[in-house]
Amino acid sequence: MNKFKCSSLAKFTLAVSLTAFLGCTSIPTIVPDMAMHSSTTVQLDGVHGPLTVKQSKLILARLKKNGNETSIFDKHLALMGEITDNQLVAGNKVELLIDGPATYDAMFAAIERAKDHINMETYIIEDDEIGQHFAQLLIDKQKSGVQVNLLYDSVGSISTPKEFFSKLKDSGINVLEYNPVNPLIARKGWQVNQRDHRKLLIIDGQVAFVGGINISSVYSSGSFGKSIRKKTKTADGMQRWRDTHLRMEGPVVAGFQKMFLDVWNQQKGEPLTSKNYFPVLKNQGSEIVRAIGSTPEEPYSQIYVTLLSAINSAETQVLLTNAYFVPDEKLLSALKEAVERGVEVKLLLPEKTDSAMVFYASRSYYDELLSANVQIYERQGALLHAKTALIDGVWSTVGSTNLDWRSFTNNQEINAVVLGQVFGDQMQAMFNQDLQLSKSITLDAWRQRSVVSRIKERAARLWARLL
Repeated sequence: MNKFKCSSLAKFTLAVSLTAFLGCTSIPTIVPDMAMHSSTTVQLDGVHGPLTVKQSKLILARLKKNGNETSIFDKHLALMGEITDNQLVAGNKVELLIDGPATYDAMFAAIERAKDHINMETYIIEDDEIGQHFAQLLIDKQKSGVQVNLLYDSVGSISTPKEFFSKLKDSGINVLEYNPVNPLIARKGWQVNQRDHRKLLIIDGQVAFVGGINISSVYSSGSFGKSIRKKTKTADGMQRWRDTHLRMEGPVVAGFQKMFLDVWNQQKGEPLTSKNYFPVLKNQGSEIVRAIGSTPEEPYSQIYVTLLSAINSAETQVLLTNAYFVPDEKLLSALKEAVERGVEVKLLLPEKTDSAMVFYASRSYYDELLSANVQIYERQGALLHAKTALIDGVWSTVGSTNLDWRSFTNNQEINAVVLGQVFGDQMQAMFNQDLQLSKSITLDAWRQRSVVSRIKERAARLWARLL
């Protein structure tokens, strides 16, 4: 859900009039030279800091042995060690959460068990049943002595009344508004186009939640079931939403905690109450995870570069699920070149969306991709909002990042990258479930679409960098 996206039909008309001088605008370079190759030895972190080269090699060798036939670890990981700030971290437990009900249940349970602090960062927090439930839980924990720190986006939560946040503040919760829309309370360096699109919840520095789910009652229903394909709405008339989230325990949580504190400080929030934000963390599982965040201040999106590198390293399969797909030339080329190498590339995109402009801009790329034998599916029975990827069955990512210009250049985003076939198998099963409720788009059928649809697609594409 992205309330900053504009769906006004009036913009279609205006966009058409701009064709003459916008149609030839070149796409700026937003990622480094992906032809670079690193000879750096990949090292992993553990609970006590960096592992030895020998320990790291043993873990990576075990991943290769258990995974599909792919050299993604050799071609991709060393390069990523030089591009991203955070290392791959071993010893984590990762739980895949599908849709709102499962995610909220896990969050509520974690919040109720909090003993020291709760750090929450979200794009949208609404004053509805779910938002009120979160608010009351947070207030109760604050009153019990647990320090709660809430960071929310001004545009994403623009419809949430100030009284909602005042009640939180009155209980002692630290509340910080990211880049306030109101220029009278704006901070130095304020830019209204830069938004905090992250969805992050950290409990006691030991448990982290990351993914695509905001705090809103639109996620209250699930999106799977025998009748879902035909019934996109619940019995009470609410649109079903399809999304994905993660719950993580282990050493990687410290990386997510650091990202939260960095944004808080960058936004010049009040000094936080002294709490145990970085407790000693123990091994909780066998998953290898990298915490990756991107900010508008960076010369390029670390998450985007990481995904491009993984796609360019793929040898068997690329499965992308995304709510807002408005790619640049590098991503288009990476997908088409992967197919040329014999890689099976599948895109799972929405059949319906909450942004008409993005919807038609996304569809403007279908002909080019289908012609290159990229497979495209549209999810039925729910509004698809998930942002995930699975590559070669062993490289997975879940987070807040859309495949559009806003995520690449203007948003604070956050993702988790998980290595290994055990978690990859779960991601594959989830993708297969979605495919069963999706419609395959063929090139022949696509070229039979209406003239009106074609005009809307061309007009929307002119706004790609602004969506």
